[in-house]
Amino acid sequence: MQPSLTHSARIEPVAVPHISSSSSLQAALSVVARVLISPIFLMSGMMKIMHWSETAQHMTDHGMRAVPFFLAAAIVVELAGGLSVLLGIKPRWGAGLLVLFLIPVTLVFHSFWQYDGRERENQMQHFSKNVTIIGGLLALSACGAVRRRNEE
Repeated sequence: MQPSLTHSARIEPVAVPHISSSSSLQAALSVVARVLISPIFLMSGMMKIMHWSETAQHMTDHGMRAVPFFLAAAIVVELAGGLSVLLGIKPRWGAGLLVLFLIPVTLVFHSFWQYDGRERENQMQHFSKNVTIIGGLLALSACGAVRRRNEE
């Protein structure tokens, strides 16, 4: 015998445990987020040091002036910001510094609108990747870092 479908079935909500904002889960996720987002900056900064001449030429090819100054500044920003985020030492400041760095870098070095064909697609992917990283850094700044005394 088939059950009657004429009754209106009541769907009871499943109880989901509440996770407070100061929970150990949030702390663990903050560490994971910081560990996942910082290596791209640390590796990029180290590669700029290891390949100074090639990086300087690439910057010159994109019309940059005062290349030695801006290259040294980029290295300092990527390493300091990346370490700040990774180690949790004023991570909101480090993330903010990296966001401010990424905005002009993305516009200058990944201006996909200036290209055609496959190179346009490639630059659009890099542009989108940087915008995504900016979003991750902003999310980390807004709510992803566990409040600590040294994080003002």
